[in-house]
Amino acid sequence: MEYNYYELAPSPMCDFLEYLISIKGKSPKTVHEYFLDLRTFHRYLCLRYKLVPSNSIFEEIDIFLINLDIIKKVNLFDLHAFISFIDKERDNSNRTKARKVACLKSFYRYLYNIMNIISENPADRLEAPRPSKRLPIYLSLEQSKALLEAIDGQHKLRNFAIIMIFLNCGVRLSEIVSIDLNNYKNETLTVIGKGNKERTIYLNSACIKSIEEYLDVRDIPIAGHEQAMFLSNRRTRISQRAIQHLVEKYLVAAGLGDNKFSPHKLRHTAATLMYQYGNVDIVALQDILGHESVATTQIYTHINDERLKQAIKSNPLSTYMDDIKNDDSK
Repeated sequence: MEYNYYELAPSPMCDFLEYLISIKGKSPKTVHEYFLDLRTFHRYLCLRYKLVPSNSIFEEIDIFLINLDIIKKVNLFDLHAFISFIDKERDNSNRTKARKVACLKSFYRYLYNIMNIISENPADRLEAPRPSKRLPIYLSLEQSKALLEAIDGQHKLRNFAIIMIFLNCGVRLSEIVSIDLNNYKNETLTVIGKGNKERTIYLNSACIKSIEEYLDVRDIPIAGHEQAMFLSNRRTRISQRAIQHLVEKYLVAAGLGDNKFSPHKLRHTAATLMYQYGNVDIVALQDILGHESVATTQIYTHINDERLKQAIKSNPLSTYMDDIKNDDSK
């Protein structure tokens, strides 16, 4: 969904959001997340600078009370106080606090480095809480097969192709929804990931066969949706919610409904299976998943202790002590 931030936010906040869209090429979803974080920050500033009564309902505070003069007054103490506020009063996790810190640093970097409208950057030395590392939730190989075998009913071939792409290619939910027919050619898929970055995914034979079988029975789309690969019951581009629903339905049918699985967990599953069974290099896996930093991909290196054990055992020096013992006994 597109938003008019000049109606939703005061300057220079709206200018920053439009800069993210038009210059940095950030996706509408990403920019709206920045808006929500900055809205929380602006509401907090209204409280801290006593622009509203201290007992005001937080969600009803008017962020248009914050002008450039207030923004210029903000210092590192204010930013630390804000982080403390969202920790104690809003019960934000370390991960959420770290995201808000990243948003503030980007906002003040824009004001200081790009626009030169503040004399110093108060967020320059703002530190982010270290987010707790969580291992990804994923389906085992056997569970993945069970999920595929559970697919039946109306639009079986469409749904089978969608889940097959999830489990083999590690795409995001938003990426699979946006696939057009012309994105599929020469046994590859071109998808648009975060930050509108395009990447090419090479398809294996199972994906190609499932896509071809679906395309043979694909409905005739209504006007305006001719290019959409995956169509809904109404012959329009399928929605994210529809895919979430069909994934949830087949997870239940496969007996996996209580395991906190979701479309995003299918992305984790693809990455895990590639890493566990395909001997995929971590940098190659980064490219496949479309991660901006290899640090994000490295979470998959912590999920297979057996592989790590085998890596140590494969060292040619692993039998050194035995070899010495055998030599001494001769």
